[in-house]
Amino acid sequence: MTVVEAKTNEKEQSCVDAVCDCNTMWSIVQQMATARLSDQTGSFKGRLIKSYAVRARRIAGTYARFYLEMESGGRPDKKGRFYWMALGAFASKTVACTLEAWQVRAQAFWISEKTKNGLGMGNFWLYCDISGWHWYYSLYSSSFTQCLSSRNTKSYVPAVKAQVAKLPWSQEALPKIKYLKVSTEIQAAFRKVKEYESADTRKAKENLQMGHLLDVANHEQGVILQPLIYDDEDFSFWVKAQRFPGVSSISPDLELVFSHACNTEESDHKSLAPSETKLESFSSRMAWIKSAAGQFDKLMRKKQPYMEAQLLTMAGWVNLPDQ
Repeated sequence: MTVVEAKTNEKEQSCVDAVCDCNTMWSIVQQMATARLSDQTGSFKGRLIKSYAVRARRIAGTYARFYLEMESGGRPDKKGRFYWMALGAFASKTVACTLEAWQVRAQAFWISEKTKNGLGMGNFWLYCDISGWHWYYSLYSSSFTQCLSSRNTKSYVPAVKAQVAKLPWSQEALPKIKYLKVSTEIQAAFRKVKEYESADTRKAKENLQMGHLLDVANHEQGVILQPLIYDDEDFSFWVKAQRFPGVSSISPDLELVFSHACNTEESDHKSLAPSETKLESFSSRMAWIKSAAGQFDKLMRKKQPYMEAQLLTMAGWVNLPDQ
């Protein structure tokens, strides 16, 4: 905790500067992430919402707001710098749709909750990780680089560290994702964000956007989701089971729909995973993600008003009621 002492005086509205260290700054960012997925129950009190699907939609709304520069510290004149966030919004919406699918709900009720819990855990802790980097950069870019390598949930201020310990799956998840420490992919992604802000040609900006998106995607899939859920034998088993003959026909479609809705009849508004995709395999999964990213990028260039209208709709989900 950062404590500042100041002498009392008779000067109205007198102030004293408080210099926060990196651990305090990262603790503030974590509290912002937790608050977004909580309902307020009193002064400085809240309760984490229970529905995994509602969490996923609030997360999608948060990602959309980052892309649209609607979050605290947003810079509308720099819109486009957080390019992964636009794709991430559609991806988190897809997680919500999958959790709501009758196949997943039936499996959780009759057979196993492993798929449901894996999706919930992966989406939750990926959000805690990804939103943190972006909130810090948006709000405190002047100290972002200085504190980039200091992020570590074990070093948060005591009150926030205790709060994190009570978050879902924290004891299981945090060691696997290295307590939210920085990765080389995140370092590269935010170097590109900085370059985007000063780029003076459209082509340069577009190249930086895709570079940033792929850096974050590699971090998201390789550093967070692979060790967290796909390397788990039980979760991996249920993912593989969806490819078994007779099971695949009643499994949710493996697709990323570029709409605020779960489904679309417009073939160019969705990316279907190739039949040979093995979700539990990082390289196989990334091959599809890169293809989907290319389709997403094409839509963002040619149908930007449509895509940003979908994102704006999702941006309104940040206060969805719990179920």
